Amino acid sequence: MSVPSRRFRGDVVIQVVLACIGCAVVIAAAAANEAWFDAHFLPSFWTSRQEMLGTLLEVRIAAAAIGLVLALVLRKPLARAITKEPLYLLTTSIALLMALGVTEMFLRTRHIRAAEEIEPRWEPRRHLDARLGWLFDAPRVGYDLHLGQRFEYAFDGNGYRVPSPGETVDFEEPAIVFAGESMMFGEKLDWEETIPAETSDRLGIPCANISVSGFATDQQYLRLAAELPRFRHPVAVVMLFAPVIFDRNLDDDRPHLGPGLVWHPAAKQWRLTMLARRLIGYRSAAAIEDGITTTRQALAATVQLARARGAVPLIVVPNFGDEEPRLRELRRRILDDAHLPYVYVRLNPDDRIENDGHPDGDGMRMMAEAIARALRPALNR
Repeated sequence: MSVPSRRFRGDVVIQVVLACIGCAVVIAAAAANEAWFDAHFLPSFWTSRQEMLGTLLEVRIAAAAIGLVLALVLRKPLARAITKEPLYLLTTSIALLMALGVTEMFLRTRHIRAAEEIEPRWEPRRHLDARLGWLFDAPRVGYDLHLGQRFEYAFDGNGYRVPSPGETVDFEEPAIVFAGESMMFGEKLDWEETIPAETSDRLGIPCANISVSGFATDQQYLRLAAELPRFRHPVAVVMLFAPVIFDRNLDDDRPHLGPGLVWHPAAKQWRLTMLARRLIGYRSAAAIEDGITTTRQALAATVQLARARGAVPLIVVPNFGDEEPRLRELRRRILDDAHLPYVYVRLNPDDRIENDGHPDGDGMRMMAEAIARALRPALNR
């Protein structure tokens, strides 16, 4: 076979391959509909569903356009260029692989923080913990500046947030123990506006805030399991579960619990893969199902832990505005199907801290009132 014939044949083969790639991209864009999105992308605390669906539509249109341009416009010129200089394709591929390899090696020399882990210099400051992922630095007092306001975070020697510097939780006194993350902790709020403080005022019972910012449900449970035995008379245990931040329960870039509440260290994985997963937000159906199972088991274990100590268990479930179908499904599968005691609190969409997103003082008061109302009958028996 002559050289021109071989080139012509190679040109045709490459065109077919490029056309197939372009068509595959178009088909993938068409298949990535709303049902596919709901199966693989979980609700976001920071972005509404409508915004996420808008972004999905833009990505699908761009992907389909790229696929069509590749299949109909660029197929022939790219095939001719590759046929004319096949070595360029090889050298370009090698250079790309080497670049990825060097980037991966560089990233492995650096500490890549877990998705919910923050820089040590930010308040409330925390340090790494081999079992829980991270804990607050304690005892200390930190100050958080936001929109010209300064908020004080005081911690006793146990790492619990307390009303003022120098105070400490008394393990001998009756107490309502609050476990959660930044909402329960009360970021960018004074102590008096936090859920534990507001609830304590309403019920006249001291509180202990053992929450740690950034914690997922499994971390909250592990924290509670370690701390609750220290309390002589726990009256109630209140834990926060928000379906809108359920996504963090699937993170495996930190110490975590799996189905069966089996503890696992942070998963070893390619750093580039980890960063890509965070950027895209895609979750496999199997990972979501495991997350639902583990979350249900962790909350059920929390309820059992509280009852074993004679405390009243309660899960508080906040949601801004109307509950989206996906959030309702998560609440039903995790809480209702397991018959767990919880109180659902619909917050006003405007009850958020400006330029932050956490519930503001009004939102905290609504949750505290709902918690007190739910606990009062059991505590007055």
